[in-house]
Amino acid sequence: MTEQYVLDLQEIDESRVEAVGGKGAHLGGLSRIEGIDVPDGFCVTTDAFRLIMAKTPSIDELLDRLARLHPDDREGTRVLSAEIRRTVEETLVPDDLASAITRALARHGDRAAYAVRSSATAEDLPTASFAGQQDTYLNVVGPAEILRHVSRCWASLFTERAVTYRRRNGIDHRTVHMAVVVQRMVFPHASGILFTADPVTGDRRTATVDAGFGLGEALVSGLVNPDVFTVRHGEVVTRTIGAKQRAVRALPTGGTREVEIDPRQQEQPALTDAQVVRLVRAGRRIEAHFGRPQDIEWCLVDDGFRIVQSRPITTLFPVPESDDQEKHVYVSVGHQQMMTDAMKPLGLSMWQATAMVPMHEAGGRLFVDVTRRLTSPASRAGLLDLLGKGDPLVRDALETVLDRDDFVPSLPDPEPGRPPGDGAPAPIGTDPAIVTELIGRSRESVAALERDIRTKTGPELFDFLTEAFEEHKRVLGDPLSIQAIMAGMEATWWLNDKLGEWLGEKNAADTLTLSAPDNITSEMGLALLDVADVIRPWPEVVEFLQDVRAAQDAQGVRDVRDALGVRDVRGVPAEDFLDGLAQREGGPEAREALEAYLDRYGMRCVGEIDITRPRWRERPDTLVPLILDNVRNFGPGAAEQRFEQGRQKAQEKEQDVLSRLRALPDGDRKADETKRMIDRVRTFIGYREYPKYGIVSRYFIYKQALLAEAGRLVRAGVIPEQEDVFYLTLQEFREAVVSHRVDAGIVQRRKEAFRSYRALTPPRVLTSDGEALTGAYRRDDVPAGALAGLPVSAGTVEGRARVVLDVAEADLEPGDILVTSFTDPSWSPLFVGIAGLVTEVGGLMTHGAVIAREYGLPAVVGVERATRLIRDGQRIRVHGTDGYVEILS
Repeated sequence: MTEQYVLDLQEIDESRVEAVGGKGAHLGGLSRIEGIDVPDGFCVTTDAFRLIMAKTPSIDELLDRLARLHPDDREGTRVLSAEIRRTVEETLVPDDLASAITRALARHGDRAAYAVRSSATAEDLPTASFAGQQDTYLNVVGPAEILRHVSRCWASLFTERAVTYRRRNGIDHRTVHMAVVVQRMVFPHASGILFTADPVTGDRRTATVDAGFGLGEALVSGLVNPDVFTVRHGEVVTRTIGAKQRAVRALPTGGTREVEIDPRQQEQPALTDAQVVRLVRAGRRIEAHFGRPQDIEWCLVDDGFRIVQSRPITTLFPVPESDDQEKHVYVSVGHQQMMTDAMKPLGLSMWQATAMVPMHEAGGRLFVDVTRRLTSPASRAGLLDLLGKGDPLVRDALETVLDRDDFVPSLPDPEPGRPPGDGAPAPIGTDPAIVTELIGRSRESVAALERDIRTKTGPELFDFLTEAFEEHKRVLGDPLSIQAIMAGMEATWWLNDKLGEWLGEKNAADTLTLSAPDNITSEMGLALLDVADVIRPWPEVVEFLQDVRAAQDAQGVRDVRDALGVRDVRGVPAEDFLDGLAQREGGPEAREALEAYLDRYGMRCVGEIDITRPRWRERPDTLVPLILDNVRNFGPGAAEQRFEQGRQKAQEKEQDVLSRLRALPDGDRKADETKRMIDRVRTFIGYREYPKYGIVSRYFIYKQALLAEAGRLVRAGVIPEQEDVFYLTLQEFREAVVSHRVDAGIVQRRKEAFRSYRALTPPRVLTSDGEALTGAYRRDDVPAGALAGLPVSAGTVEGRARVVLDVAEADLEPGDILVTSFTDPSWSPLFVGIAGLVTEVGGLMTHGAVIAREYGLPAVVGVERATRLIRDGQRIRVHGTDGYVEILS
């Protein structure tokens, strides 16, 4: 294939990213939109960049050294990236390449001034903007200077910030190539940035325009406060005029400089309202062409707008697709499930296939459309009450939408005599046998699934799964199960309300539910203490686990694999780890204890609602840090002691409140009612965690069958790796099994999209206009400087904050307070060794709250940005009764 070193902008469209980079491809696309004026120019293609890299063999060795650096080695990154840049800049441009560039300059005017701009192949893309990572040079005059600045643009692929950005986003430096845009310079009266969607709220109806005098570099560099205009429905609805004291102007001989703005002009708007509206209208055409909201750089020349760049706004949270033009309001599923991470396509489609209500995907997360329930006053009140009890921020976000009269129409309640949309289940008696029966039913269903799925392969497996999902939903929607869950929750609310009213007690149920029976998740945490008891007496086993932990801390699973003498690119296989454990003195006993634990809890993992996540049974070395913490921080018999201590505290609290109630007017009645509710909450509250355990147990069985099918596809040469199926939906997976074909391009695009989704923070509430709402507490009882949250487990505790984002990296001491974004059941073993809990996500009945109460840990959840506002190691005080956190040091 003949290399093509130069392409005019008119020869380029969005399909040419590999040749001209993201910026060049967008400029080519812009130049094809009717009515959009783009300055003339050309691109020096990635073929030219590859030629330069090939002429410099030493860069290969430097890139190898860069790849071997630890991600946190900032000094090493700085030194190596500087050396690579210097090497590229010093490489002579070959004659044929230099000639191609100078011929292009001659066509466009070799005496003219140009902007010379980097355009990397991983830049200005829908999944990664890389804005500001590479360099731009303005007002460059003359062929020699153009060639020098082209070399500088090539070198800017290896600026420290660009290298760091790629490393953080998991992008191989060798897969990114650099083109260079050489474009006629524009000398504007004003310039700035247009966002075709509000970059803060995400509202797609609202456009914002930042404007200043002169070249746009004054705005980008923060030299001036720009004018800011907000446009909605073709009208300027707000404007803020900045004091623009300085501007960047082009020099006649090349380059730019800062100049003072005439004081009489500083507070004049850079654009008229009519110009702003006209600019936004052009922006909407650009947005329509590219199919997504855009971040557009513009210049005003003689009352005409020139567009010099357009890129997707990658920070906006995507909007669920809808087949109508109506308004929709969506509530995050992840905030209810305590797992707000992005999920892979197979995980999303499996959850959708087994959920009790329709769910909509956006940004790698799932949402439920609650619009219909918000339109009726009766169903609206019930929904707000239910969601508000779980997470007040969700309720506040929904109320914010409802306050806008134009968004959700209010329809009349159902006619008298019509059944309500979702009636409450009838109450049940306080009988522990009900819980025993429900657990037995669930176990039988899981056992039947495990037995029946064994013989199913190929299309027959997927037919079987369709039937299995119906059974899955039948178990999940069992009326008796729902009655039991509601009985525990309602008894909790009753106790908190009535004991608050009668005795002034806050959150009394928190203590009354300590060590409640039948809580599968709290039992899981205590059971790992029993595993530690088996391991503690055997020094060789402890040393082996410490070696595994040290390797995990040093470089991750690669070193762990080396320590075990295995080579598996996806992590440490279970058998290799367990075999290594068994070879030490005391190892057989340790393995037997761990195997028994995995038999009961091995289907769990972090982010367990995503079927694609590795389970403990698949990666038992994940438990090593937790086991070592238990060996170090506890003595023998700690599990039984802790459970008994909790039971005794609950019993003492019961006796205390009943005694105090009997001393009140009408006290015997109040005490009798309270005793009935205490018995009721202790009977049913532990069961609250079991349905999730049943779901995850079934998920692991589904996953094993699906991975076996993926293995057959690998052996047939249909896909290179088993885990490629994680980037297919369940239906696409089925089609691949039938047709023995998979579009490799889809898998790659899905991988890139998933990587970009991981960087997004999902909102609690999302509208069809793209507005992302997180809600607010609106409280006046929180001390100044404290962080407000939801009180979910009573008590006050002071200690060292340990900010932990990955359970595998937890290193906790007794008395530490765990601060994290969210917890799911896989975090429960950590709870036995901490003194308090703070999370960014959660509600009164979500996992972290339930287990914190079980273990008697003061806890505050729903603390916005807790992991960023609280630094690891700071001393904090958690007010679990009143719902706030104080930072003490």
